[in-house]
Amino acid sequence: MTGQTKSPSLKLLDTAEKVSQGAEAKIYRVQLHPTPVCSSSAAAESGEVAEKVLLKYRFRKQYRHPSLDASLTKSRVAGEARALIRCLRSGVNVPGIRMVDAPEGILGIEWIDGKSVRFLLGGGAEGEEEIVEDATDEPEEGDLPPEEDQLQEYGISQDALMGMIGTEIAKMHQADIIHGDLTTSNMMLRHPSSRKGLQLVLIDFGLAYTSTLVEDKAVDLYVLERAFSSTHPQSEPLFAGVLKAYETRMGKDWAAISRRLDDVRLRGRKRSMVG
Repeated sequence: MTGQTKSPSLKLLDTAEKVSQGAEAKIYRVQLHPTPVCSSSAAAESGEVAEKVLLKYRFRKQYRHPSLDASLTKSRVAGEARALIRCLRSGVNVPGIRMVDAPEGILGIEWIDGKSVRFLLGGGAEGEEEIVEDATDEPEEGDLPPEEDQLQEYGISQDALMGMIGTEIAKMHQADIIHGDLTTSNMMLRHPSSRKGLQLVLIDFGLAYTSTLVEDKAVDLYVLERAFSSTHPQSEPLFAGVLKAYETRMGKDWAAISRRLDDVRLRGRKRSMVG
């Protein structure tokens, strides 16, 4: 009896560089075409460059029944891909999709050349920072606070960055996509020297879903507000800038979301008091 043949997607993982791992998935960096058919000189003449791709691999969970694990993995990968496609069609800045292998739990998306908003605002590095930082890209010491020094490299102010965040979230909500895990770690600022130029890109749609409910959009904003307060000290003015841009983009829909956001905040405070 011959052993089971590896799928092309799993073979691609074998050529990839693992950059981080969470509870649900492993993250890899790979060249989409690691062995081009044409010679390197011919590729250089034609201007072809192997594209860097991020592979998100939802590995098998030993604690789950195999049938249940396979079903959940397939639905979650497919769901994340659908959310990204809907965002792309609505003009939201999210990573482009490069490949989807839902049965194997693999999603390949565009590699974003840049850094997370969390890092740029001085919130400290997480595991994700290994994905987005260049080992040679060392911050220089200066008189400015670290976050301002980082943003200078991108040619953008904190206020402008908050405006970009609010606008992208509003565009996403107008497409009736709820992110489900809005944090500054799940936002990337594409470097101005990259091919697409300076952009605020929303990432990690693993918990995303579709909803037209004002409640869900308000909760999405509340999750981000809590993330700001826990990760970035004295962040009230920052989040106010996010909401101002969000309000401008949402127009007449903002009033209902604003009222519901106040309700959600009140419920959150009550839960904190009760413990």
